[in-house]
Amino acid sequence: MERSKGTSSEPYLRIIGVTKTFGNLVAVDDFSLDVMEGEFICLLGPSGCGKTTLLRIIAGLEEPNTGKIYQAGREITHLPPRERDFGIVFQSYALFPNLTAAQNIAYGLQSRKLPKEQIAKRVAELLEMVGLPDVGHKYPSQLSGGQQQRIALARALATSPGLLLLDEPLSALDARVRVSLRLEIKRLQRRVGVTTIFVTHDQEEALVMADRIVVMRAGRIEQVGTPEEIYRHPATPFVADFVGVMNFLPGYAGPTPNRVRCGSLEFQCANPHDLAPDTPVVLTIRPEDIRLGVDDLSAPNTTTTRVEEIEFLGSFYRLMLRLEALGDTTRLVAEVSSNRMRDLKIEYKSTLSIHLPPSLLHVYPAEMSGIEAGA
Repeated sequence: MERSKGTSSEPYLRIIGVTKTFGNLVAVDDFSLDVMEGEFICLLGPSGCGKTTLLRIIAGLEEPNTGKIYQAGREITHLPPRERDFGIVFQSYALFPNLTAAQNIAYGLQSRKLPKEQIAKRVAELLEMVGLPDVGHKYPSQLSGGQQQRIALARALATSPGLLLLDEPLSALDARVRVSLRLEIKRLQRRVGVTTIFVTHDQEEALVMADRIVVMRAGRIEQVGTPEEIYRHPATPFVADFVGVMNFLPGYAGPTPNRVRCGSLEFQCANPHDLAPDTPVVLTIRPEDIRLGVDDLSAPNTTTTRVEEIEFLGSFYRLMLRLEALGDTTRLVAEVSSNRMRDLKIEYKSTLSIHLPPSLLHVYPAEMSGIEAGA
């Protein structure tokens, strides 16, 4: 039942120029993506960005207006779902309420008319794999939400599909169960080696689970990359804002490609921009990348600030900082460990020095973000 990752350089799943409209609404817009065998891909984006519609097209539950889809070299664009090689798990579990957990798992195997002994062995194996060896006799109503979702996952894997489709399978669960189950799904996917497409609007789920994340917006791809690439090198302000917390400082391109002017401050950037001087821009930096309590005030990108708000979040604090040089409306969010907070004796209305490392600053044209340039 376990499937080793393919060594072929050819994609296992190819989506080429897929478009889907509903009346005047463009749900998926000229979408193309290659997925390698054994990959765990997360489609990430806000509600209405087209990620679930795309998943349904891959499953054959929706017909694309244009485009083609290939799985293992075979075109499946217009094949009915029953002729495609996939298992699917929905947010709502979709278990048959009148069947036991074991019968739910066995459903797809029975339709293939396999011997009863083989089906029973496979069901027992799957129940063990999802950590529920003793619930086969129970009905869905007797199981918790997390248990129901594990049974739904076991049912999807029962026929050893080449492709596993997961449509926000954890969103109906409480936070603690969700955290536990996402790790179990990832471990199970690695063990089985099945190529997986996971739809979610939860950035943390995507960062934890995915080999690659596909960030979607208005039916199109904003960026594709590893979790580290998406988080550390967002291609657009939308990605920077949607994945994690990000500071946006309005300003203007400086006289050289590695300088940006924000208010009365000028910042050095290790990643040079190609914008003409005085072009409106936004400068971005993650809250955890801001260095607090630096000693050398003459260093580039170093200034003083005042603490306006403090949020205690357990292992770290989130600070709202005001820099007079940036004007009255711009604030910086910084995150600092509890130990560092204590060492620096930071309190409400404290004044402290901050440093914005040039290598961690990113510059975008202002029109990409919808943020007006600062004076």
